[in-house]
Amino acid sequence: MTRATWLLTLTGAAALGACVTINVYFPAAAAEKAADRIIDEVWGQDAGRKPPPKKQGALPASPARIAAGAIPGSPARIAVGAAPGNPAPDAAGAVRSMPAGAAPAILVHLAAGALDLLVPAAAAQANLDISTPAINALQSSMSARHQQLATYYDNGAVGLTDEGLVALRDPKAVPLNERPRVTQLVAEENRDRNALYRAIAEANGHPEWEPDIRATFARRWIERARSGWWYESGGGWSQR
Repeated sequence: MTRATWLLTLTGAAALGACVTINVYFPAAAAEKAADRIIDEVWGQDAGRKPPPKKQGALPASPARIAAGAIPGSPARIAVGAAPGNPAPDAAGAVRSMPAGAAPAILVHLAAGALDLLVPAAAAQANLDISTPAINALQSSMSARHQQLATYYDNGAVGLTDEGLVALRDPKAVPLNERPRVTQLVAEENRDRNALYRAIAEANGHPEWEPDIRATFARRWIERARSGWWYESGGGWSQR
């Protein structure tokens, strides 16, 4: 096979990659990490300890690594004469004495490698942006309010809902003269939380992610809550 044929094949793979439609999926792991960072800032020492990170095994050999010759004895290395006993290419770039049937397999690996480089996986996206002025302002507002709400989390008057909000769970746990103030605190907290989920989605160019961001925060607020705090579960209330 001539060098020109190889180049035409790789060019075709590149053209195919350029026509591929990339579906951008919600980055769940990045959203959870972003939620934990904000919860740490808002709740401070009241935030529960995070679980230990999962151990990551060795990455499997991707087509891109094979095409780049990162795997010993891979078809790409054989093609350029890197494997022991395989002839090196001549001055024109053609491989001499290529075994019968080897060229199609090598082309498949190289084409896959080209697509792997041109169409990166959605899971490899960067972390969510949570450092915009709007997000920072909401985070600061919630952090300042938490000092007042913490008392009512502790005595069970206020609980965490399964929608990522807070609710006045037991009004009787609040002295009568304090109830208007607690009701106001709950309303203000929910206003900021709703705005936070929307701001994070919009800051990352995907307003349609707002429900997923809300669900992620709802779960992490509850999982990071202190022992003794109340949370909504299955239509009722449970205690951490």
